[in-house]
Amino acid sequence: MSSPKDLHSRPHIALFPSARMGHLTPSLRLAAMLASHNCLITLITAQPPVSMTESAHIDGFLAAYPTINRVDFQIIPYTPPGPAITDPFFVQFEAIIRSVHLLTPLLSSISPPLLAIFSDFLSVSGFCQVADDLGIPNYIVSTTSARFSTLVPYFPKLLAPGKSISTAEISVQIPGLAPFDISTLPPPFFIPNHIFTNTLISNSRSLCKVKGILSNTFYAFEPETIAAVSGGLVTPDFPPFYPVGHLEPHKLELGDHQPLMWLDQQPLQSVNSNVKRSNSRTRKGLDESGRKFLWVLKSRTVDKEDTEKLEELVGDSFIETTKHKGMVVKGWVNQEEILSHPAIGGFISHCGWNSVMEAAARGIPLLAWPQLGDQKVNAGILETAGLGVWEKSWGWLDERLVKGEEIAKKVKMVMIDKNLREKARTIGEEAKHAVKVGGSSQDVLTEMIRTIQHEHRSIINFIITYI
Repeated sequence: MSSPKDLHSRPHIALFPSARMGHLTPSLRLAAMLASHNCLITLITAQPPVSMTESAHIDGFLAAYPTINRVDFQIIPYTPPGPAITDPFFVQFEAIIRSVHLLTPLLSSISPPLLAIFSDFLSVSGFCQVADDLGIPNYIVSTTSARFSTLVPYFPKLLAPGKSISTAEISVQIPGLAPFDISTLPPPFFIPNHIFTNTLISNSRSLCKVKGILSNTFYAFEPETIAAVSGGLVTPDFPPFYPVGHLEPHKLELGDHQPLMWLDQQPLQSVNSNVKRSNSRTRKGLDESGRKFLWVLKSRTVDKEDTEKLEELVGDSFIETTKHKGMVVKGWVNQEEILSHPAIGGFISHCGWNSVMEAAARGIPLLAWPQLGDQKVNAGILETAGLGVWEKSWGWLDERLVKGEEIAKKVKMVMIDKNLREKARTIGEEAKHAVKVGGSSQDVLTEMIRTIQHEHRSIINFIITYI
């Protein structure tokens, strides 16, 4: 049983990661970081998860951090009306919101009592109500860039029910920031009543109720956006913004370690890492670039449905003809470990925000190839910061037939451009400094924890008095 002293000195925080590895990974890293700052952590896990990878990572994480508690949250099954939804994660996001009322009795009985809830933005509308019922604040864990986060309060205006953004528009202007080119916004924004867009709208209306937003970014990487948000220029009621990145990996992150053994045999900064679905143009581009490559292949949205063998996806001939200069693996890998390897000299990425931050933290130059969601906005950020290059004419996934020769040319450029490599190295140094004692992100995280303790000291004292 916790002593009164423990209750006073260790704030108890419940953390809920939403569905999809892009949301789970930063949440687990934040949980580990908070635990290292003397916080008590309860991890709320949605059951059943969508993918086997999510389940394995949660189990492995909790085994590595036995002091972190677990509360299983049973989701009420949900079947959306209308046409079949091809992405089951969209359905899970909505099912979570519809089930979140079941959490209040579970969390109210936890001892010691919670002082705050950290929830994913895609479930914030429900968690704000749970936080109100418990009389504690709700913070958002943002899984995207600071720049994309500034769009959130404008979703209801941009995406009125039954309507979509007009393609005749050229840009979207957010106060205090450079305009968002209309072509960089996610494709679902242009589809009326899309389930994902409707989820964004419903959650954005609860933004004014949250106590703050924790973001996996750091000041030196997005200085203009963070300054605008902190200065109240974006919108008057935008919550306090806490850039606490880069979120460092926790002590046990799962994945196939086979690529590391292959990388150990490669020269310094000689390998280009690539994560992409298979097609003939990508194969040709990697082959004709003349550079060594590590190709991490993903063929399905959900791993339970991923039954194709590697040879079926890329062909026996490609594996045979490139075996002396490349390696192809299929499935989940520990990307952070790969990017940390000295043999890696470049990274082709869709620009999911976790990947951008992992590359930034290690000073690895990027070739941006956005495919969906916030990835074009993220690509613009890394290009502006000097971390990489983005060929805008390639468009979204399958929007344009990108030739193998084009891919090969860009890969060569990223791997040999000394100026780009030096800029990326500098960003890596800034990222490392941000999370050290006295760094911008470390100071922000410490201040946020102090705020939670200070604002709820009266609650803690009440508990201590009546134990």
